[in-house]
Amino acid sequence: MEKSFKIRLLLGLLCSFVLLLWLALCFVLWKRMIFRSKSESLEAGGEGGGAGEDVEAEEGLVKFAGGECLTVHDILDAPGEVVSKSGYGTLYRASIEQSGAVLLLRFVRPACVARIEEVLPAIRVLGAIRHPNVVPLRAMYVGPRGEKLLVHPFYAAGSLKQLLRAGVAEAHRWDIIYRISIGIAKGLNHLHTGLDKPIVHGNLKSNNILIDVDYLPRLSDFGLHLILNPSAAQDMLEASAAQGYKAPELVKVRDISKETDIYSFGVILLEMLTQRDPVNNSKFLESKDFHLPSSLLNFVLEHKVSDVFNSELLNQSIDENSTNEQGLVMLFQLAMACCSPQPSARPDIKHVITRLEDIVL
Repeated sequence: MEKSFKIRLLLGLLCSFVLLLWLALCFVLWKRMIFRSKSESLEAGGEGGGAGEDVEAEEGLVKFAGGECLTVHDILDAPGEVVSKSGYGTLYRASIEQSGAVLLLRFVRPACVARIEEVLPAIRVLGAIRHPNVVPLRAMYVGPRGEKLLVHPFYAAGSLKQLLRAGVAEAHRWDIIYRISIGIAKGLNHLHTGLDKPIVHGNLKSNNILIDVDYLPRLSDFGLHLILNPSAAQDMLEASAAQGYKAPELVKVRDISKETDIYSFGVILLEMLTQRDPVNNSKFLESKDFHLPSSLLNFVLEHKVSDVFNSELLNQSIDENSTNEQGLVMLFQLAMACCSPQPSARPDIKHVITRLEDIVL
């Protein structure tokens, strides 16, 4: 009797163990099928795939043109240093040990990112954009806790803001300022008109324009509002407003438009011409309104346009020839038109480029 009971107990335990093992195996197979299905969808250009895109689903790495050789190990184990921080993430300068390449890694905090089904289509679009004046997205790593790492090339010359604040002679050269101005315009033109579906930059400012060794500008941070959740995207907008780049009609992220990008571009032009921050409290402008476009309007009304330029830039242009001085005035007039309080009065990006090309160096 006792022996029979022990046998039944042993058989019961064995059956329970086999059942649990079978359930665990089914769960693992089910997860693999789901993962494989997502991977196939991505690679086929479905929810997250597209031309020039490669996906390592098991590693959570979505790769685009220029990032084909990257691995998760390369990205996560790359020694790096913090370049800058924002409310939604951190920028790192990272060195890939195997290839020696230097990359710019943008860590986006999980709490700031939209849902994955919203992020993947947007990332697919952003990853396909290629233009000489736009920073390419080479890969995106998706971590186990929802964290995202966007992988870009690194530009050693830094940002336009750094160039303007460094006090180097090149920042006061008219030919460099003109080259940067028309390069920014061409990059913005590609986003606004050169894609199947136009993209509004949404966060255009001098700190988001990277400069290469030949002073070729490249737009970065474009379209970030597409992958951030509404709260984080609004915080990004408020940070831009505090720095003086936000168009007056722009209140919510959903209101960003090509016209608000044009306004930000105008502020950047004024920033280069005056070598001053868009928002400041210096005595340079001697105005109660410390926002650059509004303050400079007084100089226009008083016919003192030449007083707004950085002294070194103005002196250099006068010393070289009168054409350069005229070009400065034309660029200033274009900047003020871009900063018009009325969106309908601002030139579109095609018109901006035409007016820039009319300036003779």
